Amino acid sequence: MRRYSFMLLAGLGLAVPVAHAAPFKCPTTGGDFVFGQEANINTLDQMTSSTISTRNIAMNIYETLMTRDDNNRPILELAASMEEAPDRLTYTFKLRPNIHFHNGKPMTSADVVASFDRYSKVGNQRSTLDNVKSWDAPDASTFVIHMKVVQPTFIEALSSFSVPIVIIPSENRDVAAQQLTNPIGTGPFQLVESVPGSFVKLKRYDAYQPNTSFENRTGFGGYKVACLDTVTFRIVTEPGARVAGLKTGELHAVEDLPTKSLPDLKKDPKITILPLNNWWIQIADPNTSAPPTDNLLVRKAIQAALDMDEIMDAASDGNYRLNVGFQYPNQPSYTDAGKETYNLHNADLAKKYLTEAGYKGEPVILMTNKDYPSMYNAALVMQQQLQAVGINAQMKVVDWPTSVQLMLNTTEGWNFHFTGWGTQPALGALATMQFLVQPNATYKPKGGVDDPEVLAIWKEMNDLPTAEGRQAAFAKMQKLVLEKVYAIPFGSYTKVQGTRANVGGFAPFRIPRMSNVWLTR
Repeated sequence: MRRYSFMLLAGLGLAVPVAHAAPFKCPTTGGDFVFGQEANINTLDQMTSSTISTRNIAMNIYETLMTRDDNNRPILELAASMEEAPDRLTYTFKLRPNIHFHNGKPMTSADVVASFDRYSKVGNQRSTLDNVKSWDAPDASTFVIHMKVVQPTFIEALSSFSVPIVIIPSENRDVAAQQLTNPIGTGPFQLVESVPGSFVKLKRYDAYQPNTSFENRTGFGGYKVACLDTVTFRIVTEPGARVAGLKTGELHAVEDLPTKSLPDLKKDPKITILPLNNWWIQIADPNTSAPPTDNLLVRKAIQAALDMDEIMDAASDGNYRLNVGFQYPNQPSYTDAGKETYNLHNADLAKKYLTEAGYKGEPVILMTNKDYPSMYNAALVMQQQLQAVGINAQMKVVDWPTSVQLMLNTTEGWNFHFTGWGTQPALGALATMQFLVQPNATYKPKGGVDDPEVLAIWKEMNDLPTAEGRQAAFAKMQKLVLEKVYAIPFGSYTKVQGTRANVGGFAPFRIPRMSNVWLTR
């Protein structure tokens, strides 16, 4: 067997530690850190939600066997080591000792087994486990995964924090999806109170054990310390209110500042501006189960009608880049496959497709929300562009949690769902294209049955033995998805965060990490 201690080696494309410095120590401790979050949560049950609003909070509560570092490389978190069998069909994890849940219960391999059991039933991206035959716990500190077939990408998939297999107490094994209302994890912060639409409050977990294999926080893992007494995630959906709260100091940090506010904020010495390029791919997910978007020609007409510059300009106040497909140009996995479908802005072609489809003016319902103004504005401009070519486009505006629940649980009453794919593209092609396969394929295939072509290419992306082969499969899948209009990517949105000058240790990342953050006095 090959054994990997605390961080995995380059043979698996993983990170290697260099240990010299002393572990992180809080410069100061105490205080309530107030974070201005732009959207409400639909759940704190991290296994069953792919939304950023949930992940913002929940990933400060939960931990996983593996996660990613600052450079997106897999690292171990609750596992102290991992051994890969020579035949690559068995992975054996040894757990870090003396880890406790927030309820005081010691974590053992029985809890890991229960967590995998629950995820295999209700996990939003349980296709991660498709090639897994079984898992077991030969003793209290050992967890073993047995594969059906060799999957070169398994560690990449397992370490993804898109919808991670967070470790929960074994007594929560059978809790139904999104019903885990009192989340208990092993992270540096634990839940105090959650008031929907208002705030979520966390407090320091005093019995938290930092991972001494590291010296500092990295990604979602590393050496994490709760310097703050409490963290309050305050739901502030109005952009102007987030700006005002940051200026007055009522908010210590906010996750999204409108572009038009930046010139003024940059003049304020008490505020630090933190831009995050390639924050997400602004996107619309079609419902291919509901008429008229069950008709490919109607979907192609919609795709042909769109002017992506106009949509992205409205969505971002001009802070964007056009972007073909589902990765960013600075990523090694980027491909422009399917570019011939992108940003056509061709009214004549759209009308031709509509005629061929036999379109008779049936409503096309654009389901969006105002919690994320970029999604609302994208839908508003798309509506205008579709109406200009004769499509009866209608807006359906609900709050963000409702839109997510409707998209997940029904194929009636909507034709497009507006969202952003951010964390997943940052994690790589595999995490992104997992959106297109069951159990929650975003294009809502009829009868819940995936397109066989999509499934076949997805298998290639996971199972082909070479990186070059898997990249070619991704390009093929992107081209197919764009040609069948299973997703409509508009472009790349740039997000701007901001903090008060008395905030230390807050670094921009896919999700706000509240460990190793402090308030100066």
